[in-house]
Amino acid sequence: MPRQRSPRGSTNSLYVLAIGSLVLVAALGYLLMSGGKKPTGRPTNASGTTNTTQATAKGTASGTSELLMYCAAGMRYPLEQITKKYEAEYGVRVNLQYGGSNTLLNQLEVNKTGDLFLAGDASYVRLAEEKGLTAEAFPLALMKPVIAVKTGNPKNIKRIDDLTREDVKVALGDPDAAAIGKKTRSLLSASGHWSALEPRVTQSGVFKPTVNEVANAVKLGSVDAGIIWDSTVVQYGELTAIEAVELDPGTANIEVSVVAFSKNPTAAIHFGRYLSARDRGLETFRATGFIPVDGDVWAEHPELTFFAGAVNRAALEPIIKEFEEREGVTVNAVFNGCGILTATMRGIGGGQAGSFPDVYMACDVYYLESVNELFQDAVNVSDTDIVIVTQKDNPKNITSLADLAKPGVRVVLGQPDKCTIGVLSRRLLQSEGLYETIKSNGNLVNQTTSSAFLIPQVATGAADAVLAYRTDTRAEGERLGVIDIDSQLAKAIQPFSVARSSDHKYLGRRLFAKLAQSRDKFESKGFNWRLDNRSSAGVD
Repeated sequence: MPRQRSPRGSTNSLYVLAIGSLVLVAALGYLLMSGGKKPTGRPTNASGTTNTTQATAKGTASGTSELLMYCAAGMRYPLEQITKKYEAEYGVRVNLQYGGSNTLLNQLEVNKTGDLFLAGDASYVRLAEEKGLTAEAFPLALMKPVIAVKTGNPKNIKRIDDLTREDVKVALGDPDAAAIGKKTRSLLSASGHWSALEPRVTQSGVFKPTVNEVANAVKLGSVDAGIIWDSTVVQYGELTAIEAVELDPGTANIEVSVVAFSKNPTAAIHFGRYLSARDRGLETFRATGFIPVDGDVWAEHPELTFFAGAVNRAALEPIIKEFEEREGVTVNAVFNGCGILTATMRGIGGGQAGSFPDVYMACDVYYLESVNELFQDAVNVSDTDIVIVTQKDNPKNITSLADLAKPGVRVVLGQPDKCTIGVLSRRLLQSEGLYETIKSNGNLVNQTTSSAFLIPQVATGAADAVLAYRTDTRAEGERLGVIDIDSQLAKAIQPFSVARSSDHKYLGRRLFAKLAQSRDKFESKGFNWRLDNRSSAGVD
């Protein structure tokens, strides 16, 4: 029944004024009790920046209620269970569109809609990436092709050669539609069996567009055997798997990726993390016959601890901010001298309080080597030159390293046991026979704990010269004199690595993938680029 409206002007204005006054008094009282601060309920990262991407208990931060996933037919059994659990927990429905992997890839390319793409083999994900159709990828599980027959194996099929017998009808996946078909053709072409089997299937068997349809053909008895994934056999109680040496090399890596033109990328990533978490989606993959990867531990809003040498700060901060917003995570970035950072790591490993970093980007490989056993294989991202920095007018007429030893020249260096620039400066000066001279004649007037503190020494007149990273001169460039050093040792190389102990290794690898796409940000801060368009696969 429609609500009745009061005639215009019938409301008592004094009544409205009284109610408004009460609301105002209540609001003022709340502000006074809370200290005048509006609580945000949001986490902050180490730099004090408010994070705005916290997921809610029901639905995601973006308010998304539905997602569309292109899903390989062979993944139907685990995905229906996982998406049902996810919807119950987060109120987000994941609509699954099934098909052969190649068919789905073609649909994705034509339709340019959807949020996630789950193929039966990672080769299709790589193709989608090359076409610019997908972005972040989440490894899920492994599977391999096998011969499937009805339980009891009535035709006594034991090997690939048996599939070419006159009395055996065979179903295979269509190589141009299904991942299992493409894999079968590749493996049996390599073994020399394809030229005999293909015409037999064409003549008396059948090619099917999905692996499930191959399995159903065997189950119903319309064919005597088929080649399907071992995980698919587990889903059919009426089938038995027969392994063949020709098929053993065909292990398929299953990945789900976020569609590049998704309108809900953060929500899609949230489900991708859920699907690939060792204590969420991967439990179902294991229970349904797949071999899951060692995925990340599930966290609705994960936090990644990132230790980084101070030289990296200018390039990394905007990259981290973009990554946090898209992924819906918090990155607790700790920037400092690498000597201090590695000492902190050692202390945490020895039982001291603190959070061991999930990822580490050193100022130079020197300070990764000292904790190398704690990290997976590293990738060198960038490098920067070490230069002599003076005041703009260069009053001491410094033109080379040798001039740093001249009487009366005040030199400030990094402290070797605290920061990378200190170690590299010492090594550089020792190679020229100057380090002990500068110390003994009193020219070394100070040492800093971080590269970030060197340029201010010159800018404030506390030093005549410092050895610093070229990247650190960018902000004060017009007020400084910069002298190049002709030495192969005048360079720092920045490696990135993921901690072996991290529960969020794949999240760390996706952060690396973001770095790998950010060449412009590094070069704009004066770094030289060392990566060649690498993806997250570059970090082990």
